[in-house]
Order: sequence, then C-alpha cells, then structure tokens
Amino acid sequence: MMRRALSFALLAAVLLTTAAPAAAVTSTPAPRIDNPDLFEKSLEVARRATDQYGAYENADEVARVNRIGYRLALESGFTEFPLTFHAINMPEPNAFALPGGHIFVTRGMLELGLDDDMLAALMGHEIAHVVLNHHAKMQRKQTLINLLGQALLVGVMIGNDSDRNYDPSNPHGNIGRAEDKRDMVQGAAAASLLIGELLLRNFSREHEDQSDEEGQRWAAGAGFDPDGANRLFALMEARIPQTKKYGYWRTHPFFTERVRSGQARAKLLKQEDEPASADEFRQRTQATLLAWLGDVELFPGDGYDAKVGRVSRTTAHFVEDEALAVWPVGSPAERIRLNKLHRLRAAEITDQRSVERDYGEVIRAYLEQETTVAALTPETPFLAILAKERKSLQGQSEDLYPKAQEILAEGIFETPFLERFLSNWPEAPEVPRVALLLGDAHARLDHPTESVRYYLRAMETAPGSDEAKRAARGLKIFTPRLDRLAALERLAGQRLDPELAQLAADRLAETASGFDDVDNGAEYMDRFPDGRYAEEVGARMNKLADKLYAEVLLYQAIGDHVKAVERINTILTYAPLSPAAELLRDRAVLEA
Repeated sequence: MMRRALSFALLAAVLLTTAAPAAAVTSTPAPRIDNPDLFEKSLEVARRATDQYGAYENADEVARVNRIGYRLALESGFTEFPLTFHAINMPEPNAFALPGGHIFVTRGMLELGLDDDMLAALMGHEIAHVVLNHHAKMQRKQTLINLLGQALLVGVMIGNDSDRNYDPSNPHGNIGRAEDKRDMVQGAAAASLLIGELLLRNFSREHEDQSDEEGQRWAAGAGFDPDGANRLFALMEARIPQTKKYGYWRTHPFFTERVRSGQARAKLLKQEDEPASADEFRQRTQATLLAWLGDVELFPGDGYDAKVGRVSRTTAHFVEDEALAVWPVGSPAERIRLNKLHRLRAAEITDQRSVERDYGEVIRAYLEQETTVAALTPETPFLAILAKERKSLQGQSEDLYPKAQEILAEGIFETPFLERFLSNWPEAPEVPRVALLLGDAHARLDHPTESVRYYLRAMETAPGSDEAKRAARGLKIFTPRLDRLAALERLAGQRLDPELAQLAADRLAETASGFDDVDNGAEYMDRFPDGRYAEEVGARMNKLADKLYAEVLLYQAIGDHVKAVERINTILTYAPLSPAAELLRDRAVLEA
C-alpha cells in the first residue's frame, strides 16, 4: 500500500508536467497513442477518479455522453489519443479533461437537465483542452507533492522501511503490513488530493476562450445548435451557486467574457448535418484501445507499477469498460461482456465453497446483460449464449437450495451464509426468518444501517408475520438510541408501522443538527439529497469539517503528518463542498 500511495503521488508529478503532442490533424484516420507514457499515466488517474467517486450508474446518460462525445471527437479531427468519455458519480456540477484524452462529466452537471446541444458545448470545451494541449501550457505546473506544506509527501513516505520486503509478484505477500490503517489512510488521501487538484486546475483566459471557440465550432459541425453554449451558460448561471468558487465556476473562470464571446460566435456558426461516419470512428477508437490492451504487460495483482508499459489488472479491466462504452455492439463488445461475466462467475462461484456461492449476483448480472444486448441487437446469437450460461447457473442454484435449507434448519451458520441465502433465493419462504436473523446479527455488530435494512425486509416480505412483529419490536427498542441519519430517515419513511415511523422522525429531528461524524452526514446526503433535514445536516457537516481543518493545522504544526493527512482525507472525501475543503484547495493553489 505504501508503494501504491507513493507511486500515485509521483504519478501526479509526471502527469501534470508531461507535454502531449500538439494536434494538427485535418482528417480522421484511426486514433493512435502517440505518447504511451502520458496516456498510461492519464489512464491511471482516470481509473482512480472513477474509483474515488464511482461511475454514474445511469445507462441512458452514459450512452448519451458517448454518442455526443464521439460526434465531437470526429469533428475535431484529433487522433493522437483515443478520446474516451465518462460520467462520474460526483454531486458537484462540473466537467474536466485529463491530458491523455479522458473526458469526465459529473452526475451533478447531467442532473441540471442539459439538452444535447448544451451537453455538446460542454464536452466540446473539454475536448478542446486536450486537442489544444492546454495541460502542458498552463501557468501553474506545480504538483500535488508540494501541496499543503509537503504534508502528503512526508506522510506517504512514512513506513518505507516496512515496504522493503514488498514483493509485487506475490499478491498475498504483504498481508502483514498493508493492512495497517495508517497506510490505507495515506493512500486514500493521495487519491482525494490528486483528484481535487485535477478538478481545481483553472486555465488562462486565453485557454478558456480557445476551448469555448473550438468546442462551439465543433458542436455546430457535428450537427448541434451552436446556441447550445449560450443556453448552457444561462442554465448554469441560474442553477449553480454564484460564488464563482463553486464547481464549474471555479475550474472554468471568466464567465462574463465567455458568455459575450459565445453569443457573438453563435450568430456566425451554421448548424451542419450529423456526421454519417461517427459510428465508424467509434469502432476505430475501440479497436485502438483493445489493440493497446493486447500489447501491454500486466502487473500481477491489483497494485500499480510506475514503469511505463505496465498496468494493473484493475486498470486493464477499466480499459475494457471504456472500450465497451465506446462501441457497445458487435463481436468485440460481446467478448468484453462475456469476459466480465466470467470474471464475476469465477469470483462468486468457481472459487468459493458451495454454501458461500452467490449465484444470485451472477444471475442478475447475466439478466442485465441480456436486457442490454436485446435492446441494442435483438437478433444477435450472443443472446442465446448468455441465456444458456444463465440457465445453467440457475440450475446449479436450485440444486444447492436443499442443502442451504438443511444448514438453516440446523442453526449453525455465519452471517455471510445468510446474506448469500437472500441473494440466491429472494423469493424463498425462509426469507423473512433469514432477514430477521441478519437484522439481529448486524444489531449485535453495531451496524445500525444494515440492521435497519434487514429488519425492514423482514417486515416488508411478510407483513403481520411473527418475524415482522419481532423485527418491529427490535427496531422500536434501538431507534431511540440510533444516530445514523440515513437509517432514521428510512425508518421515518416506512408505512408499515406508524408508531415506529414517528419514533424515528422524532429521533431524526433531534439528531440532524448534532451528530458528531462527518461520514454520518455524508451518508445521509448521498442517500437522501432532498431529505427533510438536508439543510440542517449540511450545516452540521460544515461545522465538523471546520473542526477537522483546525486539527489539520495543529497536527501539521507539531509534525504529526499521519494524523494531518487522515483529516485532510476525511474532509475531501466526506465534505468536499464544505468551506473547510475550500480552504484546503485555496492553500493548494497558493502553495502550487
């Protein structure tokens, strides 16, 4: 873990200072990878950004982002990197580009309600930053290593002595040292800070103007209304807080001047027909990614090796996902889908003891792929392959059911067995009992959110049953002491037991403005962004983040960089929109 964290910090240093080749392309042959070093480092950051925030699980929006993105990519004529497009599960409205051609749009931006013309203007702007090589020309080139008074670098280097015996060829060889909490904290802090730095980078006025101009021109050439840029700015001005330090305004400054220029350009640009060759260009882009993937040497395990030409298996799988999003139909796409399913099958079934096998998760994954493929290419023989493998798994699951019933009747089992039971046989008559047992188990383990989830399942699957009554009694006993806001909100919203709902609502009212852990508030805001106490929870999170920021300063002053980095990570992970996070970023800008 120490090596991964340190390599990640060094990766930032190289990534932010490596120049990509200038684009001067007049035709659109197959995309190349002209700078493998930069591409691989940008790829690793793209994968870590997705790990940090999660992919936006909205298939229609992801498909729209790619459809629009490749029309623009074709129009740009850029082929020095295979451009790829990602929707990331970040609530803050923003978009950003990495120098190796990875373009990101956040969930918060998509949820503003952008139409295709607006989204084309936004994505065209980000593509232009890559095509025009702005990352290499930006005025502020200092790296993450220098941020916050060298705290990160000092932190990740602590413990290097324990890393001397690290063997990257043995994925099990560092169990005794990598589980150290300090190591994990430092690695997570590095990820948070790097992604924050990438999002924070603001380009010069000249670069912003150039990107607006090229993006707007490409949008018109690709068949979009050039006035989409003006409507995009109007929507964001109305919907995004006008602090000019929030989200898009902070990373894309000079708003007034850009609006004026965009309005003038829109009058001169003509909306052309949609390019007929965009799908072909997508297939060529996919082929480039898969050819590169076939040539790289994989690092054994899930670590990251800073050597050029070597990537982790996790990153290789990330490239497969990119290639699938680029062009989701045809033989290469079907091969990727089947590979993903077989990896899941091996992890959940092949490599597990029979009673620990999660057939349910794998079968649901097959069904999801069947639905997706049927919608895209209903006549493909691939559907029959998927159905055959799924039915085989369903048969194996049915064969295992009697054994699982015997184990349940004997009463000698562990919590994972119960969880697998619910996943494998969600309609079985034993489900209420199993859910109740899981609720009891998580209550004993002090996992209140999970306990509430399973107790409610017992109540919902068999209303009025003995299991449902026992689950309700258990909830009423510990709800007055429950402090997890998301669990309280869920209990307050259920309608099976009005007394329990009122009990939870009262407890939520007294807890919403006085909880002590910022991750508690983050869980609530993530699950209930429009919850009844969202405003109070947000205000309390800001106060807790302020306290953590004061502790950062204290621990930096006394030289305890491990604790300082831990608190930095907590702020940036759980309260990224707080004033404390803004202060961290302001310090990053000043010290860079």
